[in-house]
Amino acid sequence: MPKLKTNRAAKKRFKMLKSGKIKRRRGMLRHILTSKAKGRKRQLRRAALVHSADVKEIRRLLPYG
Repeated sequence: MPKLKTNRAAKKRFKMLKSGKIKRRRGMLRHILTSKAKGRKRQLRRAALVHSADVKEIRRLLPYG
């Protein structure tokens, strides 16, 4: 069997945890930040977990993750 290629875009966006869950960054923190509340921006800095409906697809992009 040939080696599987890792999707480089997915590698930069997602990290695998030891538990098998996948960590991601939150969106909405790039621009137009003046109209967003301080608390909301602070919450967006935290990492989030990928939804269970999307895990299977992301695992396919990260075969050795």
